[in-house]
Amino acid sequence: MFSKLALKNVTRSLKDYSVYFLTLTFGVCIFYVFNSLDSQWVMEALQGGEKSSILDATLMLVDIFSVFVSVILAFLILYANNFMFKRRKKELGTYMLLGLSQGRISSLLFLETLFIGVFSLAIGLALGVLLSQFISVFTAGLFQITIPQFHFVFSLKALLKTLLYFGVIFLVVMVFNSFAVSRRQLIDLLQAERKNEDLKLKSIRSSVVLFVLSIIFLGVAYTMLLKRGLLHIDALFFVMLGLGSLGTLFFFRALSGFLLRVFQANQKLYYKGLNMFTLRQFAARVGSNYVSMTVICLMLLLAIGITACSVGMNNTLDTLTNAQAPYDFYLSAERRSSETGETTPVDVPATLRRAGFDPAAQLSAGAEVTVWYSEVKIPQYAGTDDEFLDYTGILPLSTYNAMRALAGQRPITLEPDRYGQTLSDWDSRTEIMSEDPVLEIQGHALLADSRAVFHENLSIGYSTGSFFYLIVPDEVLAYGGDWTADKPIVIERYFCGNYRADVPKEQTEALLHDTLSQFHRLAFENDGGSSRFNTKLEIYMETMGTKIMVLFLGIYLGIVFLLCSAAVLALQQLSQAADNAPRYRILARLGAEEKMRSRSVYVQVLLAFLLPLLLAIVHSVVGMTAANAVIAQVGRLDTVASSAVTAAFIVVFYGTYLLATCWGSKRIVKSR
Repeated sequence: MFSKLALKNVTRSLKDYSVYFLTLTFGVCIFYVFNSLDSQWVMEALQGGEKSSILDATLMLVDIFSVFVSVILAFLILYANNFMFKRRKKELGTYMLLGLSQGRISSLLFLETLFIGVFSLAIGLALGVLLSQFISVFTAGLFQITIPQFHFVFSLKALLKTLLYFGVIFLVVMVFNSFAVSRRQLIDLLQAERKNEDLKLKSIRSSVVLFVLSIIFLGVAYTMLLKRGLLHIDALFFVMLGLGSLGTLFFFRALSGFLLRVFQANQKLYYKGLNMFTLRQFAARVGSNYVSMTVICLMLLLAIGITACSVGMNNTLDTLTNAQAPYDFYLSAERRSSETGETTPVDVPATLRRAGFDPAAQLSAGAEVTVWYSEVKIPQYAGTDDEFLDYTGILPLSTYNAMRALAGQRPITLEPDRYGQTLSDWDSRTEIMSEDPVLEIQGHALLADSRAVFHENLSIGYSTGSFFYLIVPDEVLAYGGDWTADKPIVIERYFCGNYRADVPKEQTEALLHDTLSQFHRLAFENDGGSSRFNTKLEIYMETMGTKIMVLFLGIYLGIVFLLCSAAVLALQQLSQAADNAPRYRILARLGAEEKMRSRSVYVQVLLAFLLPLLLAIVHSVVGMTAANAVIAQVGRLDTVASSAVTAAFIVVFYGTYLLATCWGSKRIVKSR
């Protein structure tokens, strides 16, 4: 009988506080998914060496963040439980009046919390296990890895950790409920009917002063952040955080009097429909809940900022990797004579073919890249320190076009007496070359071609730097061997290629790796030598750990903060709807139509959700600007993609809670 009563109470509470149960379910689901990362098959690609250390660091951070997340969720659950307890004071007083002791009531609440915990854990874990099956697919798409045969993913470690953490949370809730019941007297519980909020309007002067102070504090905090940046962690940094937080607090505190006074000044709008009732109710709530609205705004700021930065950094790493490796692999080898010590380039395609890897059959395209290095004379600077461009990289036009073809770019053309160039932002020769001087190379006088100036990160040998190269017609270098001995030419040759699209890249790369040992034996024979080999997949794998750490942990925290913010707002609004139900019944008796009453409910919920979100967006725009200044040192933050993904999260999670709260509040008002 006792268990049936507890189960009935839980079922009834599900109707009024479905948002609470959804939050618990989502919390369990997200907690399991991110703690099951170590069981994903795609993580096996990070095993071994430096990559394994990155994976270990990522999983360690997941463990640390999980403790932090569990604390946040614990406060959320206690906060929500406190709302539910206040709503049921009269019910619990009735139980006590009927003869139930405080101990029996505590036992009833214990069973109810147990049912809630089991229900939330069961549904959340089921969703978590289901969602974790797609994490590997999602990760493989991020890193361009071919998906192997599907197999079921289950993490016993994540399951036990979820049960432990949430078990402790629900145990704390049980203790809290028992403590709360033991402190309540029967008279307090029976007289728990909510009274009207006392609307103590602040004077317009004090509201304006608080509003102006909030703008000043926020302006100073924004200026400090933009001027000093995010990396200066000192006393002033915490002063900046304090000013920003205090400015946010003053902003919402000023609304309790300022907002209502502004609308009262427009009597036509104020007395239209139920606007007077709606605005006074909302202003009363802001006056008593401005602290919680401040906390919600700051949590939304964290959710937006963390999610946007993690997604933006992920795309930045993608851009850097693609610039570093525009083709699938490169291989170069030099043979060093054991007798003379001289080095000669190895014919890579022919040697690969002899070793068992046929470039014509295994590749969609390939190119032999030749790079010449030498001094280049600038006649107009004769007799000065700038007369020669020392050790300048020179690319034949055919070589440059072959590289462009591998990268999916169109070829360029040069007149026989013209040269092109790729410019680097940091190379000292860039300033000289910006004047388009006449160059003398191998007896050829070449003029600058303004159409062939490229500001690009030309990757030769998978370099992460951006270098200065001259692009010249092939015939200029046709007799390079006749150059004087005191200015020798150093030639580097690479073979670059792209794998076939109809064969999995991992399969082709495995074949290439299998033939490398035979390639080295054939290339060097009894002599010595050296070789360089790298692939796009390997570079992706090297950055995979960083991408997972940045993206997954960012999304993990972002979703948790977003859920907590939305859930707290939803619970507050549902509680307010229950408080306002008698007032809406009075409005109905006075002739207010149901459409007007519903609009009043929707407006209050909409204002409560949008005001903290709008201020958080303003905060995040300033924060993203400062973050972009830091990230610009290694790349450019993809603000479009990060904003789009963050907006999608807000629409899906925050929007869902907004709609659910509107419908739930309307149903509570109608049913009561």
